[in-house]
Amino acid sequence: MNKDKRRQIFERLRSANPTPTTELHYRTPFELLVAVILSAQATDKGVNKATAQLFPVANTPEAILALGEQGLREHIRTIGLFNSKAKHITAACRILVAEHGGQVPMERKALEALPGVGRKTANVVLNTAFGEPTMAVDTHIFRVANRTRIAPGKTPLAVEKGLLRHVPREFLKDAHHWLILHGRYVCTARQPRCPQCPIQDLCEHPAKTQAPA
Repeated sequence: MNKDKRRQIFERLRSANPTPTTELHYRTPFELLVAVILSAQATDKGVNKATAQLFPVANTPEAILALGEQGLREHIRTIGLFNSKAKHITAACRILVAEHGGQVPMERKALEALPGVGRKTANVVLNTAFGEPTMAVDTHIFRVANRTRIAPGKTPLAVEKGLLRHVPREFLKDAHHWLILHGRYVCTARQPRCPQCPIQDLCEHPAKTQAPA
């Protein structure tokens, strides 16, 4: 995969979707943080359904703490791993109130110090809430980067570093969203929709699917 192909790929993805964003519903950096923590091993649709009930009641660290861990559990119990997620979110809220004035920090180190927040979650918040050119490598991005050969790697961190190195600078801020959406709806895991793919001729995957006869 050369730099000209990479540029063409992102030009096409941008042309098809000029202003990509997360499918999680949020209005503030804190709501996004909570939604991303909840999204681990859960669908965005399921998270949005739960937060539609939670955020009108509690959408700040102080309000979550007032609700309490058990109260939070009741609002998110439809989501997988809700017990541990309630524990992590409550603990994160305590830190946000005690150390950050109730605000979501804009620094990676401070974000990753929060319970329930790893590198991927921190990258989502930095990119989507604060406009940083980060790459949150989930299963979709990992698959797309390796299949297309945009930035192949054996680990999510290797793919992240490859993308940051190879994606043209003008596309860095939105590339994370384009690749996630492409993996979710076109370059799917079991049956990629190659005949409908806007970058099929640029993709270097050797086993593309064919249109039905």
